[in-house]
Amino acid sequence: MKSSHRGPESHPPVTTLAAAFAAVYIIWGSTYLAIRFAIETIPPYTMAGVRFLFAGIVLFAWTSWSGAKRPTLPQWRSALIVGTLLLVTGNGLLTWAEQFVASGVAALIVATVPLWMVLLEALRRGGSRPTALVSAGLLLGLAGIAILIGPSELGGAPVHLLGAAVIFAAAFSWALGSIYSRNAPQVSSTLQNVGMQMLLGGVILLCVGLAFGERIDPSAISARSAWSLIFLSVVGGIVSYSAYVWLLKVSTPAKVSTYAYVNPVVAVFLGWALAGEALGPRVLLASIAVVSAVVLITTRSKQAPAKTD
Repeated sequence: MKSSHRGPESHPPVTTLAAAFAAVYIIWGSTYLAIRFAIETIPPYTMAGVRFLFAGIVLFAWTSWSGAKRPTLPQWRSALIVGTLLLVTGNGLLTWAEQFVASGVAALIVATVPLWMVLLEALRRGGSRPTALVSAGLLLGLAGIAILIGPSELGGAPVHLLGAAVIFAAAFSWALGSIYSRNAPQVSSTLQNVGMQMLLGGVILLCVGLAFGERIDPSAISARSAWSLIFLSVVGGIVSYSAYVWLLKVSTPAKVSTYAYVNPVVAVFLGWALAGEALGPRVLLASIAVVSAVVLITTRSKQAPAKTD
């Protein structure tokens, strides 16, 4: 199957690639803790809606002012689908679940996105089937998750099962949206495309918040929550999300998903250092198993190139 990459963006400068990967690796790792701090005094869906709506308005207005072409109806439809999968049922569910699940544990569960991407790729017509190495990675990843949510005798506080299940659903939605976006009709401008997804996703998240009865009391918002929201909107939203969507256009899903190596490590460390989250045997063992599984899975791009390359 021919590559879906387009034009000169298939071979971007190494420095640009490095900066984009660094943004996805480091910044996204810190957003898990920022989300936890933000929802301390701001309702989760409303917080996520404000975050993405602000970033979407800025990006879409900037690209429109810069002369980007007006999006077509099919392109808006794609932005709606991707924005819903990545932001509403992806990030929105994660944000809600962090009321009950530690930010480091949430990051470990989200690290299963590459596992979902491999399974979805295998089920897709014409998709590549898992190699023995990838299959071993899948089994190791499942073992890591079993450790994370298993019996309390493994050490450390038990994980909130409903919250964990919701984050699993969020990870599946993110993987599905990531794969769908690679071949969906999109505008040529990456920033405009991101802005469209954030605009639509932000509006839907705000509507979900209203439907669940969420209301904001400005006087109750703490400085830590406010600064976390600003960080998530500008750095975690505009910068890192733009980098992720651009990388999906110029690289393979396996390579892009390597952010899962670093995100859990950064999130677990920050949660322990800044929020006092437990770092017991359970979390450490699960971290080793899940990150090792992701390494095994993503090395498939070196052992046996995926058919989408």
